[in-house]
Amino acid sequence: MAGERTAQARPAVLVVDDEPASVELLRISLGEEFEVRTATSGAEALRVLADHPDTSVAIIDQRMPEMTGTELIRRTVDSYPHLVRIILTGYTDVESLIEAINAGSVFRYLTKPWNMEELVGTVRQGAEVHRLAVENIRLQQELEEANQRLRRENAHLRREVSGRYRFDEIVGASDALRDTLEMLERVVTSDTTVLITGETGTGKELLARALHYNGPRADKPFVSENCGAIAPDLLTSELFGHKRGAFTNATEDRPGLFEVAHGGTLFLDEIGDCPPDLQTRLLRVLDQGVVRRVGANEAIPVDVRVVAATHHDLESDVESGTFRSDLFYRLSVFTLHSPPLRERRDDVPLLADHFLAGLNRRYARAVAGLAPEALAALIAYDFPGNVRELQNEVERAFHLAKDGDPILPDQLSAKLSANGREPSGSTNGSLRSAVERLERDMLRSALERNGGNQTRAAAELGLSRRGLIDKVQRYGLR
Repeated sequence: MAGERTAQARPAVLVVDDEPASVELLRISLGEEFEVRTATSGAEALRVLADHPDTSVAIIDQRMPEMTGTELIRRTVDSYPHLVRIILTGYTDVESLIEAINAGSVFRYLTKPWNMEELVGTVRQGAEVHRLAVENIRLQQELEEANQRLRRENAHLRREVSGRYRFDEIVGASDALRDTLEMLERVVTSDTTVLITGETGTGKELLARALHYNGPRADKPFVSENCGAIAPDLLTSELFGHKRGAFTNATEDRPGLFEVAHGGTLFLDEIGDCPPDLQTRLLRVLDQGVVRRVGANEAIPVDVRVVAATHHDLESDVESGTFRSDLFYRLSVFTLHSPPLRERRDDVPLLADHFLAGLNRRYARAVAGLAPEALAALIAYDFPGNVRELQNEVERAFHLAKDGDPILPDQLSAKLSANGREPSGSTNGSLRSAVERLERDMLRSALERNGGNQTRAAAELGLSRRGLIDKVQRYGLR
């Protein structure tokens, strides 16, 4: 043990005794294992500590002229709080010793003449206590530095998120989503009419809300209406309002949503489902900035930013005559595409964790994430219902899972559970390895389907060509 300690930095021990023979005996006895420093008075001991504040243990004689051992201890407590103090006494001075011990200032006390083996063992224990105290301080400092760094990074990220997304629901880091959000940033501060395209369940309304709440109209109303969820005759009244007596049950004047949204944003979801006569009305308000309530003649000025969304191919609808070309061009001044989930598979783990965390908070439960095979199944599935379908799938599995356990593949619906099974039937391995195996297989399959054409394979997987090439090289695929 002594050899091992010598190889490292040896703990320093201060011996304080007014008898030179005792000091020398202790120096020789401890010198093989410790770095020994000596003093023959309390005043000299204070000078040694000032020069060597790293001292681990002090062995202090109680009875010394001018300054007793307990007095020296009292004078070192504040300046050297982690110094381990061992007191030696050949006299019965119980009151002073008890006072020092009760104050937590004395590690041990030994009587003269001391047992050398006991003393060396006590010094070893004291040195270890000092080492642990110093190590604890170091770890606390590192933790505080790490926390400060994380707080700075978190503050930076909060500023960035607040400026770009603002909503926790916009979750993801995929190239496809990032491209859409970068386009959103370019138009967020303007009043330009925006058309958001994308399949059902991709989060088109979230993008519309991000446009509104990050722009100059953020303190004004955001009003949403699904044009495909209400009968056409009622939709006209809902959007433009009506005058009392305009139709049966119109018992009072009522403003429409354009008036309600004055100064803010009106989000028209599924704009492709609007009937032809309503399309004409919409074009008029976009061009002229005025609305007429049903049954009224007077025009009411409105200041509204219109954001529309559709899962239709409106250009095809224009060609077929079911959607007005002039309205299409007026709506599509700036177009954003909300990518389907199959084009942003990298976001599936983030979204699943986000939904699961929300469910745990809502129901005060503690479902422990998703098992690797279950996550692999989610990533492999195409999700025709997109983010909304993923959310429903996670909620279903959440209610089947037990607190403290992860969601397992057999707790997913039948259409997904098979996707998480390894070809070999093994369920071993880390989450990273499971995801990497799935990613490698998907890359290989996409390349095979496209005859090795990397551009087409990248488009199918929702990757950039450079991103696909990087992954191909990473997995050694050809």
